Amino acid sequence: MLDTLHMAQNILQYVTTACIVAISISIILLLYRALVGPTNPDRAVALDTIGINLMALAGLLAIGLVTTQLNDVILLIGILLFIGTVAIAKFLEKGVIIDRDLD
Repeated sequence: MLDTLHMAQNILQYVTTACIVAISISIILLLYRALVGPTNPDRAVALDTIGINLMALAGLLAIGLVTTQLNDVILLIGILLFIGTVAIAKFLEKGVIIDRDLD
């Protein structure tokens, strides 16, 4: 029984490490797309995806470190990501984020 638990912990450690490496490579490629993207919507999608990958990275780190302290970080990244996505979408649609017209 103890051998099975030890083997499961090793497998979990290897899988989380592999996923952290894969997500890190994905973030690097998305940074390239955010900087070089041909259009502004491409840049917005890249930035949104970087935020989602950061949430996944924080979740994997929480699993690897066996802690629940990073759950608040994941929630905060998600909230800020939503606000940023709404602001970018409004800017791409109207050209301004805060509209001063009252009509």
